[in-house]
Amino acid sequence: MSATTDTAADRTPTGAPEATAADTYPPTDRTVPTRSRQRASYDKALVHSILDEAYVCHLGFVRDGAPVVLPTLFGRVEDRLYVHGSTGSRPLRAAGDGVAAPGLPVCLTVTHVDGLVLARSAFHHSLNYRSVVVLGTAHQVTDPEELRVALDALVDQVVPGRSADSRPANAKELAATAVIRLDLNEVSAKVRTGGPNDDAEDLALPHWSGVVPLRGGYGAPVPADDLDPAVALPDYLAAL
Repeated sequence: MSATTDTAADRTPTGAPEATAADTYPPTDRTVPTRSRQRASYDKALVHSILDEAYVCHLGFVRDGAPVVLPTLFGRVEDRLYVHGSTGSRPLRAAGDGVAAPGLPVCLTVTHVDGLVLARSAFHHSLNYRSVVVLGTAHQVTDPEELRVALDALVDQVVPGRSADSRPANAKELAATAVIRLDLNEVSAKVRTGGPNDDAEDLALPHWSGVVPLRGGYGAPVPADDLDPAVALPDYLAAL
């Protein structure tokens, strides 16, 4: 299967206004892809939309000389990401606060799969997707006010508005919870859209070719067994 064989003309949007420096993240040697460069974007609005639609990120780092990638919850506040963890977690401890410890070099990724791209040849099968890669140094959040902002962002990442409709963490829970901060400095998005890129000599083959869209959705909220029947379904959940 190939995800890198489409032409730039087929896969890049046209007619978009020219971005300014304030609207984009600056490309770096680490965020410019070596293949399919036409799919890369540094547009802040696109990066934020991809991040904000996700529930889980994958956090990569090196532990004891070996690479580790962990799925975990996260939340975004402007140009910062907050990643959830436990105070007993080794990567959280290694991150430090940027003062007593230098921080933890990480790579954070988010991916949405939007469609299955089926070509006439096996080689040209692909996926339509939207992804973000963030590189940087993570630090543990130690300021109590910033920690509360971060925890609200983590809750609202799952369901916007939920943090205001739940009990905030108490002192004991705060002591057991750790959050690391990753600034959005070295960032890139990558997007693939459109149909298959079949070779001209394959167009007459008798194989179905096209895209199978993938669409997420929400089921009806199921109340907890012990929920008081007098507690109504909140509007922000009814609107999902």
